[in-house]
Amino acid sequence: MNFPLYIAKRYLRSKSSQNAVNIINFITFLVIVIGSAALFIVLSAFAGLKTFSLQFTNTFDPDLKAIPATGKFFSISEEDEKVLSEINGVANYSKEIEDRVYLTFREKGDFAYIKGVDENYRSVTSIDSTLYFGNWGITEYNGIMGIGIYNSLGVPMNNYRTPMQVLAPKPGEGSFSPQSLNTKFYNDLPLVVSGVYAIEEGLDKKYVITQLHLVQELLEKDSTKVSAVNFKLDTTIPLEEVRSNIKNTLGDKVIVLSRRELNGTLYKMLNTENLATYLIFTLVLIIALFNVVGAIIMMILDKQQNSKTLFALGTTIKELRKIYFVQGILVTASGGLIGVLIGSALIGSQLAFEWLKITPSLAYPVEYDFMNVLVVLATILVLGLISSKIASSRITKKLITQ
Repeated sequence: MNFPLYIAKRYLRSKSSQNAVNIINFITFLVIVIGSAALFIVLSAFAGLKTFSLQFTNTFDPDLKAIPATGKFFSISEEDEKVLSEINGVANYSKEIEDRVYLTFREKGDFAYIKGVDENYRSVTSIDSTLYFGNWGITEYNGIMGIGIYNSLGVPMNNYRTPMQVLAPKPGEGSFSPQSLNTKFYNDLPLVVSGVYAIEEGLDKKYVITQLHLVQELLEKDSTKVSAVNFKLDTTIPLEEVRSNIKNTLGDKVIVLSRRELNGTLYKMLNTENLATYLIFTLVLIIALFNVVGAIIMMILDKQQNSKTLFALGTTIKELRKIYFVQGILVTASGGLIGVLIGSALIGSQLAFEWLKITPSLAYPVEYDFMNVLVVLATILVLGLISSKIASSRITKKLITQ
């Protein structure tokens, strides 16, 4: 057996004759366990929050989306549609057109975006899963809206007698103003609300969704004009290959974005928060692992007579340093491993029993990711290596022989 490892394991298991040294060693080990468990739990919690936040956009955004390179609209011909439907990897696609409009019902009004979609939209996205109540209706003048707009305007469901009015400026007449609302500088569309969706606050206050041709007529656009084309992909085909084929078909008039790129700001914010949390807890661990340095130095002083004996028997200073270096690694590695196991048990219990709640019906989201296990153990080991190296370097020939 490796001599320094053998002695280090003996020192790790044996108790010191000084009670204070035993207490310091126990506290050091406990701090490592608690620190590593806390780091793992926080990383798992942020992973859960990230998945929870992104699930809202995943239900609303497609796998790929072609948007205009310039302006708000672009044309898509029947020939383009035929080629798109034959692209290997495109399971389905949907056209949409949207613009900012003014909604009015009785004495109430609010600005929002109207989105006209074709019959494929519901199969390309998971919008059906977001319907809070109601449905898509049975007539062409039915539509759904976000629950934020619904609460703001107080529009009754299926109100065919006095439907909500959607007002859009006529092309070339500028944007909305108090003066334009009093004159006929806008087109109007009566819309009967048949359903309400609920995703997240921003989207809930943004969209009214109805049929594509109605919005094209409202905006005075022909049937080839769209704001975007949404794509649902076959997951067996590489995304970049499909993106390239779509781009080649539609040309430079569009930009093809993935779901991640459509929500780039959100992804960046979540990743930044995750990194900041990791660095803060790593700083706490760095401070905590100063205890390892202190504990090893106390052990060196406590075992000074043993070190003298080993030195007299032929053990070199380098080997003596290695003994305490290995001891420090064993302490941090075992503490980190136990901490991760405790953290894993807590995260597993939350996933299984949902004992921590945000609301009575919503459990706090967590996610068990093996990568977080590796990150925590790697962090503990690296910090343990540094602290053990610092502490073991205190052994000198002068210290042993005095």
